[in-house]
Amino acid sequence: MSDLTSALQRLANYRSHNTRASKDVFESGVVVLKQNAINKLGDDSWSFLEQLALAAIDVGRYDVADECLKRLAEKFPASPRVDCLQGIFLEGTQSPQLALKYYGKLLETDPANALNSLICKAAWKRRISVLRRLGQIETAVTELTQFLDTFYNDVEGWLELADIYTSCNQYTLALQALSHVLILSPQNPFYVLQAAETAYTLEDIPLAIKWFLLVVDMTTDEDAQKTKPTGIIVRAWYGIALCSRRLKSPSGAHSQSNTSVPKDMLAIVALARDVLLDAYEKRKGTTPQGTTEVLKWLEDFRFD
Repeated sequence: MSDLTSALQRLANYRSHNTRASKDVFESGVVVLKQNAINKLGDDSWSFLEQLALAAIDVGRYDVADECLKRLAEKFPASPRVDCLQGIFLEGTQSPQLALKYYGKLLETDPANALNSLICKAAWKRRISVLRRLGQIETAVTELTQFLDTFYNDVEGWLELADIYTSCNQYTLALQALSHVLILSPQNPFYVLQAAETAYTLEDIPLAIKWFLLVVDMTTDEDAQKTKPTGIIVRAWYGIALCSRRLKSPSGAHSQSNTSVPKDMLAIVALARDVLLDAYEKRKGTTPQGTTEVLKWLEDFRFD
């Protein structure tokens, strides 16, 4: 009984936090199925079946996924939500071309309501994903652009578009897509970091510095200053250090976005060096590969 209670609690926690955790969800879900305990979930039983179906597909247990989908289809016949789940099941068990046709039929079923349908939104995104997997990049971009014209607020869609452009080395277009992400989700430092690194690759160094500094500002607080820098803060300061080197080139200060280099760049670079030395020196003894080289680079680091 304790195993069942624990499984139910974990599954409920994953659902409330919208966490995929496919392996654990599958293992916990199988416990519920084996003990015929779905009725203990009440109205959440259908959310559980959907949750388990997706997890089973992720781990390749299509027999369990099929059982969940059959129960859902029996309870909700002709449900667009279940139809979309069937499409994901097809992606794992059939050819991409068949899945593509399936999603196309779903989107043609009710064109009058399609633009306002969340289920249509999910099916459309899956279709775009399949197109990309098939290497039909131009078609995927065309459909994704149309999708974003309809569902502008979909941050994942803009990130997908940026990723497609980046994979094709079209960094200007990738940065344009990321600019929409920053409008829609300005509070997320990881998106700002992605934009900064894309600007760096595009060689708009002043813009990259501006965004790297914004990441630092968004992720640094008084408590963080008492401990060694880690994670995204280190990455942002390292980006600033790399940018300072690029500024020494003849075209380094040129900005396609007309962004100016900070006037106090000398002080910024000195701080970047101090922060990075602090971060990497404290890793001595448990050193990840490459730390020694980074420390040597920082010790020789100069901006003037």
